Amino acid sequence: MDVIVSTNALAEFCARAAQYEFVTVDTEFLRETTYWPRLCLIQVATDDEAVLIDPLAPDIRLTPFFELLADEKVTKVFHAARQDIEIFVKLAGTVPTNIFDTQVAASVCGFGDSVSYDNLVRAICKVELDKSSRFTDWSARPLSEKQRTYALADVTYLRDIYRELREQVKATKRSAWVEDELSTLRSIDTYVIQPEQAWQRLKMRFNRSRDLAALKVLAAWRERRAQETDQPRSRILKDDVLADLAVQRPQSAEAFEKLRTVPRGFGRSAAAGEIIALMKDIEALPKAALPSLPDRHRGPSPKGAVGDLIRVLLKAVAEQHGVAARIIATSDEIDALVLDDEADVPALKGWRRKLFGDKALAIKHGRIGLVATRKGIIEFAVNPAEAAE
Repeated sequence: MDVIVSTNALAEFCARAAQYEFVTVDTEFLRETTYWPRLCLIQVATDDEAVLIDPLAPDIRLTPFFELLADEKVTKVFHAARQDIEIFVKLAGTVPTNIFDTQVAASVCGFGDSVSYDNLVRAICKVELDKSSRFTDWSARPLSEKQRTYALADVTYLRDIYRELREQVKATKRSAWVEDELSTLRSIDTYVIQPEQAWQRLKMRFNRSRDLAALKVLAAWRERRAQETDQPRSRILKDDVLADLAVQRPQSAEAFEKLRTVPRGFGRSAAAGEIIALMKDIEALPKAALPSLPDRHRGPSPKGAVGDLIRVLLKAVAEQHGVAARIIATSDEIDALVLDDEADVPALKGWRRKLFGDKALAIKHGRIGLVATRKGIIEFAVNPAEAAE
């Protein structure tokens, strides 16, 4: 089996690959000890050829491959593409054009939420994959024969999976559903994390504006430090430490010793010195400069009975249409529409609104109810007079 280790050989393969309607792509990488994923292997297949590209080879530059990824005439087929594309965005600076994700397509074709590649191979190709090489060290050279076989299987069976799912999507007229999901994967904003926005992924709630202000600057500081030093966020500071620091806002090295979440002696480190300076800045902010806390909602709790009913509706709609529930609406989106009829969420837009969103609002306002039957959960209209009582 071919392993490409030179730029010339890569350019020759990519020239051949560019003549095909689609190529299948996968990667092997390591990330346990770094912020940025370290690319160790690229697998690519056309209808007539499957190769391994060694990005760690001393005599290779990946420019021809990046040009193939940018070729709009060729569909690039991935399974669970997000991490693969993140790697290419980091190395090439752009998102591959004309991508197709078989995990996304499978989720709208009745295969469930986040279906694995080996499950699709089993269901569509009727083959049981040997996954024993999944967690091997892909940076070690030479690669074993078993590793090579495993790696190539991730793109060879993907060809038949792509064809089958593409036909199923067309037959069910759900191309627009797939395109909605792929739009997220096609946006470079999905992969470029701005430190100033890092606090949003923490999903922490505070009762004081100054605590929230502290969390924002601490999360941005950690993100920058992780990116600059290429370390996982948790190696800089864990999430619970950020929360503790945001509330306590230590003003001296000694103040760190009173915090149970930080290691002993941390207050004398350079990192602690930077945090102290940031916290002093936060303490000096006038009230007018502090961020606003999210409005406390009035009305039904998103985690109460109304939210529970809407979640039952979501499951019923997903089963009825053979689509993964997560594709229709997430738990956070259900919370949002319970709180706000005009929430800016996908569940209240486009095909999702027709399929689910309007019904969810009807349940919220007592216009329809749900009943269990032998055929499953069905909706029934509620008498307006009864709904008003």
